[in-house]
Amino acid sequence: MAIKTSEKEKPAGKKGRKNFNAGKNARRLELIQKKLDAGLLSERFPGVSDITIHIIQFYGITGQVFMERTVNMVPGSNLYLLHIPCMEGNCVNGGFDLTSRIEEMVRDKKKSGKGKMLCEEKDGSGISHASVSYDISIKYS
Repeated sequence: MAIKTSEKEKPAGKKGRKNFNAGKNARRLELIQKKLDAGLLSERFPGVSDITIHIIQFYGITGQVFMERTVNMVPGSNLYLLHIPCMEGNCVNGGFDLTSRIEEMVRDKKKSGKGKMLCEEKDGSGISHASVSYDISIKYS
């Protein structure tokens, strides 16, 4: 037997939790849509058989390493992997998108490239949240 409750009888914390989950679900759906919109490596760069990206992410401009990783992309890989989010918790519009760098390298038929990027978002003192250095290797089919 189900027990019916009126709005007055519901616990106080439930409504706030619902709003939190709605926002969390909206962000999750937005991320899924961005991944779908990004497409596959084989669709965007049909002549590329493999991309390897070695990434080192740093806190702000201090030079302290936050994370180091290698991303291997094959023709079936989603290009959203080229977007590296800023790890600063309050960063809204920042992050690092390597798509334009890859496009430039493929256009010029380059096999490798290195570089550094700063997060577009700045803190109150005008300092970038984070930075990354990357080393890209491209193999063509």
